[in-house]
Amino acid sequence: MIQSLLIANRGEIACRIIRTARKMGIRTVAVYSDADAKALHVRMADEAVHIGPSAARESYLVGDKIIAAAKATGAEAIHPGYGFLSENAEFAQSVIDAALVWVGPKPASITAMGLKDAAKKLMADAGVPVTPGYMGDNQDPAYLAEEAAGIGYPVLIKAVAGGGGKGMRKVDRAEDFADALESCQREAASSFGNNVVLIEKWIESPRHIEVQVFGDSHGNVVHLFERDCSLQRRHQKVIEEAPAPGMDEATREAVCGAAVRAAQAVNYEGAGTIEFIADASEGLRADRIWFMEMNTRLQVEHPVTEEITGQDLVEWQLRVASGEPLPLTQDELSINGHAIEARLYAEDPAKGFLPSTGRLEHFNLGGDGRIETGVEEGDEISPFYDPMIAKLVAKGADRDEAIESLGEVLSGVFVFPVRTNASFLLNALGSEEFRSAVLDTGFIGRHEDELVSSTPPSARTLSDALLWAARASTGYDPKMPFLAGFRMNAQPQAHQHMAVNGRVEEFEFKATAPGDRFEYGFREDSEPDSQFVVIKGQTYRISWPRFSATVGGGAHDGDIIAPMPGKVTSVEVAAGDKVMKGQRLLTLEAMKMEHGLTAPFDGTVAELNASAGAQVAVDSVLARIQAEA
Repeated sequence: MIQSLLIANRGEIACRIIRTARKMGIRTVAVYSDADAKALHVRMADEAVHIGPSAARESYLVGDKIIAAAKATGAEAIHPGYGFLSENAEFAQSVIDAALVWVGPKPASITAMGLKDAAKKLMADAGVPVTPGYMGDNQDPAYLAEEAAGIGYPVLIKAVAGGGGKGMRKVDRAEDFADALESCQREAASSFGNNVVLIEKWIESPRHIEVQVFGDSHGNVVHLFERDCSLQRRHQKVIEEAPAPGMDEATREAVCGAAVRAAQAVNYEGAGTIEFIADASEGLRADRIWFMEMNTRLQVEHPVTEEITGQDLVEWQLRVASGEPLPLTQDELSINGHAIEARLYAEDPAKGFLPSTGRLEHFNLGGDGRIETGVEEGDEISPFYDPMIAKLVAKGADRDEAIESLGEVLSGVFVFPVRTNASFLLNALGSEEFRSAVLDTGFIGRHEDELVSSTPPSARTLSDALLWAARASTGYDPKMPFLAGFRMNAQPQAHQHMAVNGRVEEFEFKATAPGDRFEYGFREDSEPDSQFVVIKGQTYRISWPRFSATVGGGAHDGDIIAPMPGKVTSVEVAAGDKVMKGQRLLTLEAMKMEHGLTAPFDGTVAELNASAGAQVAVDSVLARIQAEA
């Protein structure tokens, strides 16, 4: 058995591998870039080696640095995780040439499956059904156009070296083929250094079905059943589940048997995934499921397979790499229950899914599901790597139970100020089509507008937030009628300005009598006069003004805080001045209104950070009053 292991990766997969290695008594070595110097995988490993600047091309993608780190630390083996160098046959061979153990398939197997056209020919020869299309050497545009016409429109032009949705174009009409081909080849050359393409028949109701396979050095190959990865956004998987909904035993046997033949055709060792495309217009049928490609590594979504089989696939990888036979035979593997995984990304769906970076001031993924993450509260989300920050996995006795369980986990996601796609995922889980297993790869594209929509906090939500704060701080009886305009140490107001994630709006409140249990989730905030409200996985910071006609700003301490972005129109005091409670300190103009900020108590202006005409950000400290002794 391997005794020491270097993980040539980062983030949640590095942490995942470290946990299994530790369970097996294997010493671990992490590698890290400048951006990851304080990362969780670095803190978890027994030893860590710096391998370069933040950019992956200067660190995680430099094979020589990784091998040198393994040699310097005495590591016996290298696990590539997924992404980066995991499917690089040249790197795999370099690891082997350095007398290290490569935790993955043989380089020849990676090469055989690396180009889509060659892989499809190999699969056809092995009796694996392949998608109808052209995958020949003739790349003349006129010839390819003839082949497309013979296949029948619509067709898919696909780069043979592509991946992640790049180098792919759907063409609906013959007159659009030439331009689509040129665009596809240009993108393929730029992304992969290879502009060769193949042409496939476009599947109108495609489902993405993949089979987990495993081989060892003793000639054994098994499958661990299938996964459905049809919920995709721009060809990137979003929600995955196992087993595939609607898969009957006869179809499962046919598809999984084809996957085993595919792995045997390349003498496969280790973990791999055979990906199929299914025409689901009439349900899942064995004669309408075709080989698409093979991923010669562990997949992001492998936890759902682990959940339904009860197996640790990373442990399987390490045992196979150590020369052991597969832990179980095919007859010893079975499906137990249903599992669903959602990928939590640091991104803002409301802003076109732009990545959201910054410090995780609050990061709580509570719930009863399985959490795979590479970050903790206080960590930084950098712009250098994939924005996936966690995988949330739930298991149930059946699909409905798994969906409900994952929904509960997602509802409790509390992340701030970094934005996430939690509400987007919840909306997908809650859609009628998804719950009815009406799935295909175009699902998200068709429903994106409704999936992106989020519910802004209502006046009632703000009322509940205020009541929660009052009850927490004063023991206020929640069964009594409550005026939602409540402020600590102030008279209730029917109209009040509230800041929601820094955006200030005026709300009109009415008397309410909420029960013991609130409709929304609440989280405490370390900032005074502020609470977090979590609505369907979306986190909002609700702040109420630290000023009013009768109460000065900063009622709980001496900090005078900008309640909203605005312009300082006047400053009435100077540093060192003595002030009295209620005395105006400065005036802030925002939302076409002037707001006077006053002293919370008698004292001295210990600090003044504002000047007339200055623009200030929400929550910035404008002044600090020191109380009289």
